[in-house]
Amino acid sequence: MLNLKTWNRRQMLLAPLLVFTLGIASCGGGNTGGNAGGGGAPPASGSRVSMTGAGASFPAPLYQRWFSEYNRNVNSNVQISYQSVGSGAGIEQFTQGTVDFGASDIAMSDEQIAAVSRGVVLLPMAAGSIVFAYNIPEIPELKLSRQTYVDIFLGKITKWNDPAIAKDNPDVNLPNLDITVVVRSDGSGTTSVFTQHLSAVSPEWEQKVGSGTAVEFPVGIASRGNEGVTASVSQTVGTIGYIEYGFAKKLGLSMATIENKAGNFVAANSETASAALAAVELPENLRAFIFDPEGENSYPIVTYTWMLAYKTGTDPAKRDAFEGVILWALDNGQTIADELGYIPLPPEVITRIKAALETIE
Repeated sequence: MLNLKTWNRRQMLLAPLLVFTLGIASCGGGNTGGNAGGGGAPPASGSRVSMTGAGASFPAPLYQRWFSEYNRNVNSNVQISYQSVGSGAGIEQFTQGTVDFGASDIAMSDEQIAAVSRGVVLLPMAAGSIVFAYNIPEIPELKLSRQTYVDIFLGKITKWNDPAIAKDNPDVNLPNLDITVVVRSDGSGTTSVFTQHLSAVSPEWEQKVGSGTAVEFPVGIASRGNEGVTASVSQTVGTIGYIEYGFAKKLGLSMATIENKAGNFVAANSETASAALAAVELPENLRAFIFDPEGENSYPIVTYTWMLAYKTGTDPAKRDAFEGVILWALDNGQTIADELGYIPLPPEVITRIKAALETIE
């Protein structure tokens, strides 16, 4: 096994390569699903508008693709850059007013909202699943019960041929291989959603570790962003990490089929993720916390991901440009969301987001 110093040195080399790969995908491709018009302002000859956003790595491939498509096919005068820095840093930069909008995989708390002098409008722009991506080349399919995956991240299960994993996979020839857990090093909405789920299904986890954007994991090699965890898992045999489904899908990583609240083993896909969202009512303020959804076919670890907009004090040109992009994303960008492994938003949720968008002054 690599020691921590060697591991971190390798990650510093690999993670930028993965980010570069994802960046190419987010900016490439041609027109998709009617993206050439509708849902936003038409191409204009007026002054250019540049905006900057920062936050969650979870939706970064989707946001980058949306902004690129909108600039190329709808309004070339609107240029939006998005920095994948993690939900914690995104909320911090948004609160400090150093960006035009933020992004987070967890809805801001009442206390966080109160700290933003210009007010906050939360826009749940997409949804997705968090998966257990693993690297065992000879095992393309793997089942993990709730207790088993909790015990792996507690450090109680350290070998891939552990009896608990063997019980979940009676017909699989599991290797006598050390398990290397990969976790996030940065303040992360993905970590918050993941640890909230583990706390919901395991009293031991809740007592020993708890939940939050950053926790003290009992075991694990730390990587920055979904990009960093994905790089670590893809490059090192024996690893397992929690990442957004789209990242794992894009690189063809193996993903465990996991046990849900109903006791069924379900794989992450658009159908099982949509079933989980359908089991949760989105409240009036558009904040939802989905810790362990009901449903026979529900994938158990899902979340909305939010754009954070200022309610007041936005330059009119930027306000109009932002509204145009968001409306286009809601009306025309959902096919891109599905293509990249995110869950397209239900029509009733889109209607409510548009109403929230109108409250931005």
